[in-house]
Amino acid sequence: MPATPSRPPGPRSSQPPAPRAHSGSRRDEAARLAVLHAADDLLVEHGFGALTVEAIARRAGVSKQTIYRWWPSKVEILLDTLVEDIGKQLPVPAGKPTAEAVRRYLRGYARFLTRDPAGKVLLALLAEAQHDPATAALLHERHLGPRRRQERELLTRAVEAGEITPALAPDAILDALLGPVTYRALTGASIPRGLVDVLVDGLLRPRSG
Repeated sequence: MPATPSRPPGPRSSQPPAPRAHSGSRRDEAARLAVLHAADDLLVEHGFGALTVEAIARRAGVSKQTIYRWWPSKVEILLDTLVEDIGKQLPVPAGKPTAEAVRRYLRGYARFLTRDPAGKVLLALLAEAQHDPATAALLHERHLGPRRRQERELLTRAVEAGEITPALAPDAILDALLGPVTYRALTGASIPRGLVDVLVDGLLRPRSG
């Protein structure tokens, strides 16, 4: 993947994630953010296979021992990066549950995967999960499961409001909406704007007028 310039450490969210059970001693917030920034920068620059805790430590300006006190592996670092950034960059709509809200969300998802460093993190973790059961379990626990529940609730509210008439059950609809977008991103293909419209109009059958 092409190199991108490193970003200086800075706040990613006004609400830092709650400490996790494995966090060890109290984290220094500046160091924590530096590690998260370093991890996704290095992932974009060099890919998952070449990403090491040693490299993250050098880029973040912290010791390797400090990182291991806070995170057991690079996968856990990347998951913290993903969960924090996607919550800020791509929240599931909580307002009026319209077909247009779903359409905007799907377009935002496409942009997130193709333009945001944390989108590259998600793609890398999805790829790694295909042959590492531990990564698959963590990804589902920390991101895929909670996000799917929010997305399902969005669709349910839109149905109850009479805004959409889905052709399939909620989970199948989500797979059919998100699957083609994710597949194109995983294979490095562009995601045409018209694809989202075809998916939304064909699968959700929005209310006309």
